[in-house]
Amino acid sequence: MEKNNKDVKTENIASSEKNHDEHSKKDKETKNSRWNDLNYFNKLNVKNYVATFLLIIVFYFVLSFTFNPNDPFSYTKGIYINILIYVLFSVSLNITVGLMGQLNLGQAGFIAIGGYSAAFISKILVQYNLPPFLQLIIVSLFGGLVAAVFGFLVGGSTLRLRGDYLAIITLAFGEIIKYIIQNLDFLGGATGLSNIPTLLSFSNTYFIVVISIIVIAMAMTSRKGKEVLSIREDEIAAENIGIKLNRVKLYGFALSAFFAGIGGSLFAHNVGILTPDKFGFLFSIEILVMVVLGGLGSITGAIVAAVILTLLNEKLRDVSQFRYLVYAIILISLMIFRPKGIFGTKEFTFAGTKKRIKRIRDYKNNKNEN
Repeated sequence: MEKNNKDVKTENIASSEKNHDEHSKKDKETKNSRWNDLNYFNKLNVKNYVATFLLIIVFYFVLSFTFNPNDPFSYTKGIYINILIYVLFSVSLNITVGLMGQLNLGQAGFIAIGGYSAAFISKILVQYNLPPFLQLIIVSLFGGLVAAVFGFLVGGSTLRLRGDYLAIITLAFGEIIKYIIQNLDFLGGATGLSNIPTLLSFSNTYFIVVISIIVIAMAMTSRKGKEVLSIREDEIAAENIGIKLNRVKLYGFALSAFFAGIGGSLFAHNVGILTPDKFGFLFSIEILVMVVLGGLGSITGAIVAAVILTLLNEKLRDVSQFRYLVYAIILISLMIFRPKGIFGTKEFTFAGTKKRIKRIRDYKNNKNEN
């Protein structure tokens, strides 16, 4: 009996050891498979980055061949530069309105601050004969930083406000900035700041705007960007999980104002003269329409909507008095047929495009079979 019990015990121990070895092997296999999947996705990301870089370069050369680069009065080149500037305006406003969920109607004020600051410094730097691209980068960064300081101050003064109250405060800020500039003689007053160096070319505008959008996209996909998105989804839940709302809101307002200031610098060096009446309430609404049309929270949508509406403005130049009527019709149609905008909260990705193409093919194949 004792021998039989010992034999049973040894068999149980051996079977438990075998089971333990089998479980450990399975765990290792699952870990290895997960690690392989992770490496696979990393390879896909590298491919996406390379494809995006090549697409940016190819797109640049394709656009460059559509106009004469030696012609300073090229109409096509002027349209492209305007589109790029308004793309940066739209994407910068999308940070606060779309991604952070805070209604900001004072974006024209930040653009004015960045534009006037950069233009004022640019007129001083003319005597040093710097290369145009270097001078444009220096003054654009300066204009962006000055606008970011005001964005930080506006964000700090509206931390406890949201919704309509926040919209009223930001609207008031934009109007205050406009009337302050009108009464500053060293900025040209009501007549405007003139003789601004026209430093823009298609090449430097294109790469400044593209780099700015890449930085915004990277910032919004970082940990800080996820905190910004959490505020849009639910402020109470975000605060309960330990996110410091005040700090994140200040970050969002400052980042949005910084890139609006860079856009204002490009705008100033494109037109050559700045007048305060350009940066009124309607200018902020015009940019807001682009964000809403593209989809609140979609950087791709903001870009596409800015291109569409800038081209539409150019087509309506002869009947400019009906421009806002067309805007109203577009918005009403959008709210009826696609309330979330063109892209909604989604972004254009290569993986998503492949999936859509595959769905279309599967749908066509199923239809043919039936």
